[in-house]
Amino acid sequence: MSQARILVVDDELVIRKSLAGWLKRDGFYVDTVPSGEEALERLKTQGFDIILLDIQLDGISGMEVLSHVKEQYPDIDVIMITAYGSIPSAVQAMKSHAHDYLLKPFDPDELGVMIQKLLEHRKKVKEHAFLKDVFEEQTRFDSMIGQSAAMQQIFKLIQDIRDAESTVLITGETGTGKGLAAKAIHSSSRVSEGPFVAVNCGSIPKHIMESELFGHQKGAFTDARETRKGRLEMASGGTLFLDEIGEISMRMQIDLLQVLEDKVFYRVGGTQPLTADFRVIGATHADLTRAIADRRFREDLFYRLNVISLTMPPLRERKEDIPLLANHFLEKFTREVNRGVERISRDAMDELMLYQWPGNVRELSNAIERAVVVCKTSTITPPDLPIGASQDSSVTSGGVSLQDVEKQHIQAILTRTGWHISRSAGILGIDRSTLYNKIKRYDLEPD
Repeated sequence: MSQARILVVDDELVIRKSLAGWLKRDGFYVDTVPSGEEALERLKTQGFDIILLDIQLDGISGMEVLSHVKEQYPDIDVIMITAYGSIPSAVQAMKSHAHDYLLKPFDPDELGVMIQKLLEHRKKVKEHAFLKDVFEEQTRFDSMIGQSAAMQQIFKLIQDIRDAESTVLITGETGTGKGLAAKAIHSSSRVSEGPFVAVNCGSIPKHIMESELFGHQKGAFTDARETRKGRLEMASGGTLFLDEIGEISMRMQIDLLQVLEDKVFYRVGGTQPLTADFRVIGATHADLTRAIADRRFREDLFYRLNVISLTMPPLRERKEDIPLLANHFLEKFTREVNRGVERISRDAMDELMLYQWPGNVRELSNAIERAVVVCKTSTITPPDLPIGASQDSSVTSGGVSLQDVEKQHIQAILTRTGWHISRSAGILGIDRSTLYNKIKRYDLEPD
């Protein structure tokens, strides 16, 4: 048994000596104090794993000491010491997060078993916390989450390019997390202490894009009442993130290409050349190769941006990340809206796994937020979700409910594979147990 540090708090000398003797014999470090006041003082200077605490103390009561310990030293486990007639008080202490209680007179063997079980519990808690930290380290990168092979490759690429100054082009469908990837690249780079300046090229009107990027001099145009820095100057020493870069005009593409080449530019209405040192990350959901073919995007700018390419996978191609993401959003939104929703039911998770997520991670986030708000219990169930078979049967496509569509699709896949469960589950993008649940729910049988 590894040596644990135990503090005995009891106003009876004979009890302090008896407990200390038994515990030291078993190899523990033991300290004793006769009052709650001295216990609190001792905790300020020494660390303990377990406190044996008498409920009936003169001065500060055992319950008051327990409350202080749980508030200030939550990692310390407390075993309350009580006489037979004070069992209701001990039960109340358990409700206040005491680990257990010990009845007077003591049985040394009972005490030994209690301490042993408590130490085993503490060991399991520490191992769980360690494994949780390891798991989160492996499945989280900055604000991105994923345990799938696709996301692990993304994490590795970001690590590999952290010391590079090359431009990066992030592609992927809407809602896949291109902005999060850009922030992760910035956070892991040598300019992480510098600014991260994001420009949504699709939301800024074309006629003011030049002023937004390059800034303007006072009097350069009617509303230019003062000289103003542009995003390029603001990004100096950091990262310039050009989101939806496929939306910028051809003229702006020429100006931007020149800036990327030499980092020299002019404010609108200005004659003084300006320089700014920043890393450029572009992102788009558009097919830029097609835009080049349609003469809507310059080929030379594309190659200048696409020095390092990173493609964010759609959620339907990394379904093993859905439980991880769903539980992350559950924690996030229950905390934000202060709701007592604790878990997602198995059936609800099955719905999440079967759905194809055209809006990707953003849609999943919105679905969980909505579920947290409308959920009436501590568990999210299929009716709480605004997706798939959980939709009201009146929501139809061509007169057929979404639930019927799902049922027919699963039946078709099973028939195609000759009811080979593993192959069918692989095609559907779910595991075997989820498929078995769906077969049972829809009462499916081989034709």
